[in-house]
Amino acid sequence: MSQTLKSLQQRISIPAELLIEPAPSSSELEQIIQAAICAPDHGGIRPWRFLTIAGDARKALGRMFCTAALANNPDLTAVEQKAIQAKTLRSPLIIAVIAAVKPHPKVPAKEQVHSAAAATQNILLAADALGYGSIWLTGPFAADPLVCSGLGLSPAERIVAFVYMGTPSAEAATARKKIQNRPRAADFVSEWNP
Repeated sequence: MSQTLKSLQQRISIPAELLIEPAPSSSELEQIIQAAICAPDHGGIRPWRFLTIAGDARKALGRMFCTAALANNPDLTAVEQKAIQAKTLRSPLIIAVIAAVKPHPKVPAKEQVHSAAAATQNILLAADALGYGSIWLTGPFAADPLVCSGLGLSPAERIVAFVYMGTPSAEAATARKKIQNRPRAADFVSEWNP
């Protein structure tokens, strides 16, 4: 088995709270994004963009999440508000993957969002190849108008993923044991015969 295939089959999502410093360096992050922009892209329209959120910007994002949550539920307790704000501090780096949908006569919006999702998968694979852990999360804040506006999205754009990324902690090693419990490929494929 090739190393590439082995890496693909052994990649797992690491819970965000098990991701610690350091995050990828700027040159490693450039490699990760370079892999992302190699995603399938019908029409060559590059319908994606990426926001990196690190350091104190994660705190600002947490406050934005809390403001959005309060707009939807003004009865949130102080404890609930603190928990919402803490979500963005679980890993040293967050990459917001944005589907930058463009009008196109042959490529519908849905297909452009799929391309951004493929770019997200490439981010996860590239991070793993460089020894970093990551997890693809969305949740209600990815579609919240206040959050989307606060992150500078246009009306035609949408958040496909918040990728939490960092170095897997010692506790994350146990998460790798999930590989042994993966289902067999044969359980998900059948041959179509008309």
